[in-house]
Amino acid sequence: MAAEAAAADPGGPRFPFPYTPYLIQEQFMAALYDALEAGRVGIFESPTGTGKSLSLICGALAWLRDFEQKKQEEEARLLAPEESGQEGKECPASAGPGHAASQGTAGEPDWVTAFVQKKEERDLVDRLKEEQIRRKKREDRLEKIRNNVQLKYAAKRKRSEEDETKRLLQLSKEVLSEGAGDALEQLDHNEEELILAEYESDEEKKAVSGLEEDDDDLEEEHVTKIYYCSRTHSQLSQFVHEVQKSPFGKDTRLVSLGSRQSLCVNEEVRRLGALQLINDRCMEMQKNKHEKKSDEENEGRKRRVSRAICPFYSYEQMQFLRDEVLVEVKDIEQLVALGRETKACPYYGSRYAISAAQLVVLPYQMLLHERTRNAAGIKLKDQVVIIDEAHNLIDTITCIHSAEVSGSQLCCAHSQLLQYMERYSKRLKAKNLMYIKQILYLLEQFVAMLGGNVKQNPSCQAVSQTGTVLKSINDFLFQSHIDNINLFKVMQMLSSAGLFGFVERYGSPASAVKSNKENQKLSGLQNFLLTLQQGSPVVEAEHDQVRTASPLMQVEGFLSALTNTNQDGRVIINRQGTVGQSSLKFLLLNPAVHFAKVVEECRAVIIAGGTMQPVADFREQLLAGAGVDPARVVEFSCGHVIPAENILPIILCSGPSSQQLEFTYLTRNMPQMMDETGRILCNLCNVVPGGVVCFFPSYEYEKQIYAHWEKTGLLTRLAVKKKIFQEPKKANQVEQVLVEYAKCIKRCSQAGGQMTGALLLSVVGGKMSEGINFSDDLGRCVIMVGMPYPNIKSPELQEKMTWLDKTMPRAAGQPPSKVLIENLCMKAVNQSIGRAIRHQKDFASILLLDHRYARPAIFNKLPQWIRERTQVKPAFGAAFAELRKFHRGKLDAL
Repeated sequence: MAAEAAAADPGGPRFPFPYTPYLIQEQFMAALYDALEAGRVGIFESPTGTGKSLSLICGALAWLRDFEQKKQEEEARLLAPEESGQEGKECPASAGPGHAASQGTAGEPDWVTAFVQKKEERDLVDRLKEEQIRRKKREDRLEKIRNNVQLKYAAKRKRSEEDETKRLLQLSKEVLSEGAGDALEQLDHNEEELILAEYESDEEKKAVSGLEEDDDDLEEEHVTKIYYCSRTHSQLSQFVHEVQKSPFGKDTRLVSLGSRQSLCVNEEVRRLGALQLINDRCMEMQKNKHEKKSDEENEGRKRRVSRAICPFYSYEQMQFLRDEVLVEVKDIEQLVALGRETKACPYYGSRYAISAAQLVVLPYQMLLHERTRNAAGIKLKDQVVIIDEAHNLIDTITCIHSAEVSGSQLCCAHSQLLQYMERYSKRLKAKNLMYIKQILYLLEQFVAMLGGNVKQNPSCQAVSQTGTVLKSINDFLFQSHIDNINLFKVMQMLSSAGLFGFVERYGSPASAVKSNKENQKLSGLQNFLLTLQQGSPVVEAEHDQVRTASPLMQVEGFLSALTNTNQDGRVIINRQGTVGQSSLKFLLLNPAVHFAKVVEECRAVIIAGGTMQPVADFREQLLAGAGVDPARVVEFSCGHVIPAENILPIILCSGPSSQQLEFTYLTRNMPQMMDETGRILCNLCNVVPGGVVCFFPSYEYEKQIYAHWEKTGLLTRLAVKKKIFQEPKKANQVEQVLVEYAKCIKRCSQAGGQMTGALLLSVVGGKMSEGINFSDDLGRCVIMVGMPYPNIKSPELQEKMTWLDKTMPRAAGQPPSKVLIENLCMKAVNQSIGRAIRHQKDFASILLLDHRYARPAIFNKLPQWIRERTQVKPAFGAAFAELRKFHRGKLDAL
């Protein structure tokens, strides 16, 4: 093991670390340990480049190690009398014969109290014994796998033999069944599975596990664990690699969770592309597996069961994969590779590993959305949750629980459901038929709210009154005449695999339903569906067929959103040119209501990020709203590891021609303001080596100012010193632009000459303001043009501001709506300017172009490590002198 560092407190816990940690890392780990031990809700800020991930890993896993050790010591203490045969010998004096008539504190005789207490102790001992046996069994099993390579090869050989046997058996069945079709059968054999079973709406059906053998080997009691979640797949993979490199890498039982899209190894299913289509097909295949036995009892029917059942979904394969996952730390890519090698489903195999895992790594959506969390088998009771990259946590929760459905999707869903009902009405149960009619009615009313009719093509229906209208949930339900329908029951019905299976199979125009009576009717309907799908998001599948995600899934999401409490959200009716272009959107106003369950159930919750300022939003909108006691909340913020002389942040109040810098919506489009910005950049490019990254408030303004500079010739002057790059709007072009930008800087530094690097024109909130590092020469100066306030004319933002003013207290005399606008602006600024400094020896200057940054309310919302070193320069001359001195000094030191 590498160097082991003690915490700041000599008597405190010790944290294994791969190298000697910085002081701020020791402080971070000690504060994290204390927060977990005390069951706090912590807001932790550690700037990028300070080893935040490693501090989280070593601090949290050190706590878990000590917690497990204490628990085992306590177990041993309680079980010691049992093992030495002392049970029952130490009885309280009050339980003796001479005290039989005395009374307990609750009015019960003391012997009754003693008996109850003894029974509780015996039950506890029995539970601890069972727990010990399970733990020993698991540890022995994993140790056996870890050390016995032959066992792995034997398992693989056995699986290969079973696969070959299954293939031959299936081939025999198909040969025997050829020509033995049932003349009386009315439906195609593949359609039998689409008929809905009797639906009991008042109780949720228990999720089918899919295991034909005893489930005990897969289902274990949940041990105390840490759930770590982050925003992106790449961030999670990076975290897992940090765990692998840490001193805990070999001993930690870690499991990575992901979507079916990320983890599916069945190529037939993966080719579907869209997440919803993959989910639908996977669920359909599971259903087929569980109904396989009953299907096989129906003789004389043509069946192709092998095509409808996933070969990767079996008990033995997933049991082996689960144990392999727990033996050695693996990221998503390694998990998928293991799934292919072992012919086991990584999606379900990883879920079966959750209960025994010590560290579960998963995306935001899976942890923060209750239905997704429950479906994945995640239990938060008395567990630890760490939410990393949490600067946008409020927006993430809002986004996850908001939903939008277009007029085209509503009409398409209505058409598909109508097809289903007409085709199978004689074979459906009465209750199912009733619910399908209710869903059809809901869809009709939703389209009517957009000013249209489901019986007509939505692309051809013009909307008479365009515009945006916001309504409370109750008002929307009343005005659309659906307030008497139980949406919870309808949602359960709508999520039926039979319905989605039908849509997945027959919903696309390329598929024709084979029914002589309906061919003529459906041909027109399929053409209608084709017109609906032309404007929808599409993915390419096998044979370049265009496939769309199920519109019924979108409808289900919208109905789910409507079940929120009336005051917690609004429905936005957005009427555009046609009904197809119009949409219904649910906007969540109170994210705390969905975060409350997480903080209530968990032992401790840590909200961490590189830039958490301003933290008032987290405290007031999220934690206070979720009912968290302020005394339970703890904040920790550390400085940066870089020396103070390696960063030069400047607030510039005026330009070279003494033009005051104030980029409001009214002034920023003035030619003199755009000229002044160009002159500042020209001067800076003369003294800053390498790369300069300049952030603008929006794509539109960046485009406008670029065109202005091109027209005035200023762009040509800039291009003498720096090659100019623009951030692309398309995500798939970002990587190419960054590669060319980096190559240009490297080429210029090696060649010397007049051109000294490159200038990258970026956008706040764009592809390059988050998650991309401009370390070393890639970002020697970061410039922020103006203050990127959000568009306050947005109906969604206006409604959020109104809601905050009604529900939140005033902060320092300011209305909550004003604080929100400032916080949204400064969070975006802090994310962007933090791109430059990425490690201890890095250096960069930061230039904030707007005199409003110097106002105390704004200035105090900068990250502490930047704020402490920021200089306010009223005139350009003094600022330019500082910048020239800073960069020349750094060049001389290199």
